[in-house]
Amino acid sequence: MPDELLAYAVLDIDGVLADVRHRLHYLDQRPKDWTAFFDAAPDDPVLVEGLALAGQLATDHEVLYLTGRPERCRTDTQNWLAAHGFPTGRLLMRSDRDRRPARVTKIERLHILQAERGVALLIDDDDRVVEAAVSAGFSVRHATWMTEPPALQQAVFEAQEVEGRT
Repeated sequence: MPDELLAYAVLDIDGVLADVRHRLHYLDQRPKDWTAFFDAAPDDPVLVEGLALAGQLATDHEVLYLTGRPERCRTDTQNWLAAHGFPTGRLLMRSDRDRRPARVTKIERLHILQAERGVALLIDDDDRVVEAAVSAGFSVRHATWMTEPPALQQAVFEAQEVEGRT
């Protein structure tokens, strides 16, 4: 494995760095309003735990952001990260047409990153992503600092597992 100091620290964005609770109501309706959900992302408050962890990890790792947000949100996401003082790092996003579950797309990307440079740590809030990453042999810290009510948790689960959207 590459030197630990050069390995990636991989951070999810929604629910780890960005507080998405103010826009989850767009997913709790039928049909889900994906356009409004992602258009509201620039207004996400920062999760201070995530910001602090990103800064700490940047001292001895290369920070990389791995999000389920679609590629069309790249500019807004980069601007949001910069405006809130997150460490500079590569941003990997989901193709606009990719609807596979996050537990599939993220583990696929982690394997590529592992071969490229090594993955020291993944930080993610999605239980299924965490479980899949641990099963695949990755070191994971489960981000549990943003919680939402059970009804909204179900909306997020459907978005991630059924519709492959976040």
